[in-house]
Order: sequence, then C-alpha cells, then structure tokens
Amino acid sequence: MAELSTQPQAALCGGCCTRISGLTVTIGRTPVVEDVNMHLHCGEFSVVTGPNGAGKTTLLRAIAGELPFTGDILFHRFDDRADDNSRPQRMKPRIGYVPQKLAFDPAAPMTVEDLFSLCLTSLPRCFFRARGVRQTALESLAAVEASHLIARKLGCLSGGELQRVILSLALTPRPDILLLDEPVSGIDAAGLNLFYAMISELRAKYDLSIVMVSHDLSRSARYADRLIFFNKTVICSGTPGEVLRDNRVRDFFGTIMCDERLADGGGVSHHKK
Repeated sequence: MAELSTQPQAALCGGCCTRISGLTVTIGRTPVVEDVNMHLHCGEFSVVTGPNGAGKTTLLRAIAGELPFTGDILFHRFDDRADDNSRPQRMKPRIGYVPQKLAFDPAAPMTVEDLFSLCLTSLPRCFFRARGVRQTALESLAAVEASHLIARKLGCLSGGELQRVILSLALTPRPDILLLDEPVSGIDAAGLNLFYAMISELRAKYDLSIVMVSHDLSRSARYADRLIFFNKTVICSGTPGEVLRDNRVRDFFGTIMCDERLADGGGVSHHKK
C-alpha cells in the first residue's frame, strides 16, 4: 500500500487538509479506480456521486486503508501552538468510516453499549467491563443526538437509529476525515433532512473533512459544500452549482433534474461554518 507522501506540494488550506494524488486501485489486472486527484478541506462536506459500479465504494475503502492502492495521500495539520505555524506537520490522518451496512444478527441480545464495548475493547461487555467505555459511548452518542439508545438492542433499532449508532462509533475517537458510504439507505424520508443537517453541523463543529457517497442528488446539492461527479476517476468537482451546470453531469442525470436542483437552491451552500 502506498504510504503518506512527505514530498512538498502546493499550498495547503486552513488548519488542516488532505491531498490525494494519483490514487489507483487495481483488482487483478483491472484498474477499478484510476488516477484520482482530490483536495479535502477541513470543515468541508463533500458528496461523491455517479453511476453504479463507478468505484465510489472502492475509493472510500482505499482512503480508509482497507484496500491497497498506488499513489499518495498527504495529510497536513497546522499547529497553532507552534512558534512557526506556517510550517504544517505531516502525519497520518485519523479516519472514521461508515460502511453501507453493518452485518449483525438482529436476534442477538447485543445492546448499543455492548457494541461500543466490543469495538473499543475487543471484548464483549459480559466478559470485560472497561472503565470509561459507557461514558465514552454516551458522549459519542450525544454528538449524534442518540444517547438515549445506549441500552437498546441492535435488532430493535430503526434504520435511522442504527445509522446514528454506527456514525457515533466512527466518531470515536474523533477523526480528521469521516467517510460515509451511502449512509442514508434504510432511512425514511422524514429522517433524511435531519441526517444531512446533522452531518453538516458535525463537520462545522469538529472541523471534519467529510466525504459521503450518495445518489441523493437533491439533498446533496442542498447541503454539500463540494459535489464530486465520479466514474472510476474524478470527472468534475466543485460547488454544487458548478457541477450541476457541467454538461457531463447534465447528460447523466438529465437537464431537467439538474435545473430543478439549481432552482431548489443547490447552487449555493447555506451550511458553511
């Protein structure tokens, strides 16, 4: 797997940022994702959209370190405490990852607290009660307004509740980059706007770089700071308004749909910090 680059690059942004350069994932002899170049800004909510089979999940898994790749991922953080904060620190970013689905037996008597104990200590709570796990779980759940679910069995959670629990796990410990792979699948229409608003608030509150794969063009255009049209590589990237006006995007989604999203306010993000 490619290591984080330590080579000097173009000027970076804000307090931290991530530059992905030439990222390629090959399975067998076939490039599934090829020559991806992205600049992820701290505090920015980016949505990756595009055709089915375009490699969007593969891209996230490569960034998360689950798949080998060639290319570079460079993370820089500027330390305000340093004497010279114009010189960024190069480090490996802490990444939180929410997959499309969490595989578990809905009939199992595992609670949300058990899940935290298992993930944070590698042992079920019935065998080992780690000091502080419950408090950590409560604090993480509170960040997504779900602390009331701590004693609930996983099999009794709604789709939206389960996604909040998984999201709170991805935020523990607090990541630099949060990757979300179609996290709204299984959430009813009433919960979709709440989820997008919550993600937008989290990226501002914790200065996160959030990258989410989604086919929901309407809410993506309304809430995202950056929209990325992806088909094995980055086809175009920019503000929702810029991307929705790109002819390649309009050919794929249809001119009428893109114009409707622009009319709904998709051209301007109202959720920046």
